[in-house]
Amino acid sequence: MQYDYFVIFGYFALMIVISLLFKKMASNSTSDYFRGGGKMLWWMVGATAFMTQFSAWTFTGAAGKAFTDGFAVLAVFVGNMVAYLVAWKYFARRFRQMRVDTPTEAVRRRFGPVNEQFFTWVIIPLSVINAGVWLNGLGVFASAVFNADIIITIWITGLAVLAISLLSGAWGVVASDFIQTLVVAVISVACAIVALFLVGGPSHIVNDFPVNFFTGPDLNYPLLVVCTFLFFVVKQLQSINNMQESYRFLNAKDSKNASKAALMALGMMVVGAIIWFIPPWASAILYPQAGNEYAELGAKSRDAVYLVFARNAMPIGTVGLLMAGLFAATMSSMDSALNRNSGIFVRSFYATILRKGKASDAEQLRAGQVACLINGVLVILMAQFFNSLKHLSLFDLMMQVATLLQSPILVPLFFGMLIRKTPNWAPWATVLVGLGVSWLVVDVFTPQYVMSWFGVESITAREAGELRTMIPIVAHLVLTGGFFCLTRLFWREEKDVCRESTEAFFQDIETECLAGDEQDIVDIMQRRKLGMLTMVMAAGLSLMALIPNPLWGRCLYLGCAAAVCLVGYALWRSAIVQSREHFSGRKASAL
Repeated sequence: MQYDYFVIFGYFALMIVISLLFKKMASNSTSDYFRGGGKMLWWMVGATAFMTQFSAWTFTGAAGKAFTDGFAVLAVFVGNMVAYLVAWKYFARRFRQMRVDTPTEAVRRRFGPVNEQFFTWVIIPLSVINAGVWLNGLGVFASAVFNADIIITIWITGLAVLAISLLSGAWGVVASDFIQTLVVAVISVACAIVALFLVGGPSHIVNDFPVNFFTGPDLNYPLLVVCTFLFFVVKQLQSINNMQESYRFLNAKDSKNASKAALMALGMMVVGAIIWFIPPWASAILYPQAGNEYAELGAKSRDAVYLVFARNAMPIGTVGLLMAGLFAATMSSMDSALNRNSGIFVRSFYATILRKGKASDAEQLRAGQVACLINGVLVILMAQFFNSLKHLSLFDLMMQVATLLQSPILVPLFFGMLIRKTPNWAPWATVLVGLGVSWLVVDVFTPQYVMSWFGVESITAREAGELRTMIPIVAHLVLTGGFFCLTRLFWREEKDVCRESTEAFFQDIETECLAGDEQDIVDIMQRRKLGMLTMVMAAGLSLMALIPNPLWGRCLYLGCAAAVCLVGYALWRSAIVQSREHFSGRKASAL
């Protein structure tokens, strides 16, 4: 266990170094603090786009779902793949071309100042709730690993995430996301290789899974699995491609880098989706009682199956590496939310309402840091609350928050990028209608009631769970989305007070963003700093080969270190090449 502590300590030390290295880059202006000044390269933006969809929930709640239900868990991630494909082809560059620093500034340009205020005070609480779910997921896992009190674990982790976001803003957030992507990749690939070896290959996972691998247990109507896949595609398409989530692509240095970032996220999602779940699938065969080893976690006990696999099958030190991956996944999601919320509060309320244009950029920067601090504490308190819901698994908790609370907000922020002629009241009215739809789903359109339409009198617990996720998606697509589209019937050009700003918004999103002349220096700094940090991480991984393990375990760590070092060296080398080209070009211009 002491080796695991050393690994985690090394990981946190690296995160602190990242914050300190990028602190200066975030302190120049509020634009630098909230979105890196829109100067980041595609591979940094792609990493943060990927990691914001990859929280500790993937290693806990989703892994627990994979352990019991097999292949069906991939429905969420297939939806992510389709969403990033559409982002690459259409949305990513248009988000960058909105030419704003925060998502609610985009709402103001598209829908007017009233909707800006409405969404400001809807998005911030929802982000706190979502981040609380992510932090709770990490707390559940960490407390099981270290036999620690879950509340203490939540506070320690939450404060660490808060410190990174507070110190270095968007630059630190995105830089740490890139490093964290490598951490997640290392642990995922290593565990997947060992799992496949122990279980005998992919065919054995399919054939030897305790229940039907493709449908899971207690499912009398396999069509539900197909419907779940289809409707998750719709849900994730809206969840990823909307103005609230556009902040990831606002960081990109130009339109082309924004599109390339979406393509990178797509590629990583395609490769990663299967790799992540090989260990829990294999555990269902190798360790069928893994879901009961942490009974004290209640309904969340199955969410610790990744830990069971790491302890039983992997070399010493892997649990620490796994925990570093979990910290990485949670930190990437939570610090992005904190940074976005502080930007939203400052730009859409503090500077426009409280100070009414009187706040200097330095004052706004300080206000953003205070807002970040308050948001961080609220997230920690929210995670404590979710911990009290012992009857819900992490998968169910995440799905219910996303479908019942998030979906009503995302409908106008998604369709608003596609439909131009809507009355000014359409966005906030759609959200209110959506909340009513969520209430109907909870109290009226229950799984039992909906299945009774088809003459089915009884359903299993698994079927009820699938329907509780699917019904809200369908309801919001048909009712909430339908309402927003129908508001077009009430649009009148002469009554649209925001018509000119709306036309300017749509003209901008079709106009390419180009990087400025000073961008070369920023590119070189990004490559050099992250290249060096990545090689430092590789050196730390190579030291894990000194842990007393069998030869194969030592070789596994050395292989992971070599792969990470190769990435770091490529970045560092590219910084040298670009630096030579830049300064030789300047010299030639001077002559």
